[in-house]
Amino acid sequence: MENQSHLSTRKADHIRINLEKDVQSRLRNGLDKYHFSHRALPELNLEDVDLSQELFGRKLRTPILISSITGGTAEAKEINKTLAAAAQIRGVAMGIGSQRAAIENPELETTFKVRDVAPDILLFANLGAVQLNYRYGIDECRRAVEMIDADVLYLHLNPLQEAFQPEGDVHFRGLLNKIESVCRVLEKPVVIKEVGWGISGEDAKRLWNVGVAGIDVAGAGGTSWSQVERYRIADENLNRVAEAFIDWGIPTAESLIEVHKAIPEALLIASGGLRHGVDIAKCIALGASMGGMAGRFLKTAVQSVEETVKLIDEISRAIQITMFVTGCRNLSQLRQENLKKMDDENL
Repeated sequence: MENQSHLSTRKADHIRINLEKDVQSRLRNGLDKYHFSHRALPELNLEDVDLSQELFGRKLRTPILISSITGGTAEAKEINKTLAAAAQIRGVAMGIGSQRAAIENPELETTFKVRDVAPDILLFANLGAVQLNYRYGIDECRRAVEMIDADVLYLHLNPLQEAFQPEGDVHFRGLLNKIESVCRVLEKPVVIKEVGWGISGEDAKRLWNVGVAGIDVAGAGGTSWSQVERYRIADENLNRVAEAFIDWGIPTAESLIEVHKAIPEALLIASGGLRHGVDIAKCIALGASMGGMAGRFLKTAVQSVEETVKLIDEISRAIQITMFVTGCRNLSQLRQENLKKMDDENL
């Protein structure tokens, strides 16, 4: 088990590397291959468009998730407070970074707690699913949820990232049964998320069958955590191995389509390289309930609440206009839109 000082140092490294280095996947998210049919006569007014919905008992004013970013350091505390305050102002959802550091050192709990500035948001707690193979169980899952008064628990899957961490936890055998045990007992819904390499339809079906409440596909096309870990690897040979995985993963669009086909009844969240509101609108038309972003929000969070609110407004406006010029009055109608897939020659 990684000791506490190493864990906090790793969290600080991740923030610094994401802000300072180019850690983007060489893969595109795949959404550029899909296009809406433009409606020159939408037969509705722009102000008629309704972006709101209810998920997990919380009202969202717009289908945006500030994806899990950080926690466990003093800087992370300020980032999380900024993100949460902006989320409260604009009625969007938010995920917290992995809470393992605070599970192992309760003094770090305050770096994750945001309900004082965001009492009404849909809030996701977060633990690495693999920790269920490292002595974690239902008690730790409950602690993560109760620590931040969360509505949902994210259990994240990140085997490739763990493979490149010097302190990585790579014992993934038997994990599905452990996830099932948590889903059956935990009082809050459990959502599975990847961290940037996507989830296959086959894996999603297995997870759905053991009781998860939703899937965040977190596909390839955005931050590549194998590239983030490259900047922490001292061994030159292992560094080159990590570089070979820069184009690894299932692109977000492909993962979302595959998972939606495998479990059409499931609640899906799309994340992984989403750039703007049009990308989120495309994801909703492909089966998602909302779209998540992390990298763009990290850059505004180190500035101010105001800059973060401006980004939320920018993304929301793009979703609203997309719905207006496709004739979609609400998100239910947007989900029924058929996107056109363009040939590579037309891209």
